[in-house]
Amino acid sequence: MHNEPELLNFMHPGLIEAGCDEAGRGPLAGPVFAASVILPADFHHPLLNDSKKMTQKSRDILREIIEKEAVSWAVEKVDAQEIDAINILNASITGMQRAVRRLSVRPDFLLIDGNRFKPFDGYKYECIVKGDGKYACIAAASVLAKTHRDEYMRKLSGQYPQYGWDRNMGYPTKEHIEAIKIHGYTPHHRMSFHPKELEPTLF
Repeated sequence: MHNEPELLNFMHPGLIEAGCDEAGRGPLAGPVFAASVILPADFHHPLLNDSKKMTQKSRDILREIIEKEAVSWAVEKVDAQEIDAINILNASITGMQRAVRRLSVRPDFLLIDGNRFKPFDGYKYECIVKGDGKYACIAAASVLAKTHRDEYMRKLSGQYPQYGWDRNMGYPTKEHIEAIKIHGYTPHHRMSFHPKELEPTLF
């Protein structure tokens, strides 16, 4: 059995690098959240990994550590209306750009999770597919984006308990889809994409 590869602390030694990632591209409801994180060059934590491979408990523990120990971090959200207006890919990129702009330290270089990004503000960047499993700063950004989004969806669920967002986080689970069929859409639902089960049927 091979161990998980160690996360790399940087791509360019000596440069201030910020990792960027988002959470919530696939849900039917709620914002997409994006985070940008600059970690100390020697940051290491045994729990840190791609947030999708971590338990909620590990993510919650790490969120506190990252927010305390990061050189700088920021989280931004792009809501359902904006996602519908510009599409989910552009919303993810926009969210990451906004998070970078909010950092208290200007990074020299950005490490972007995924394969698409757009130039802005003169930043140099590189896109890294599955970057949250390769670089510590991207993994840290994935943890912040996911934990902040989950917290937001749990709060929102208090206003709309029938959709089960505290459990499904707005993703298209059977429970969520059935609730939409019964109760209809909320202002927090993204109207630009629907699972097949919700497409109008012709009788």
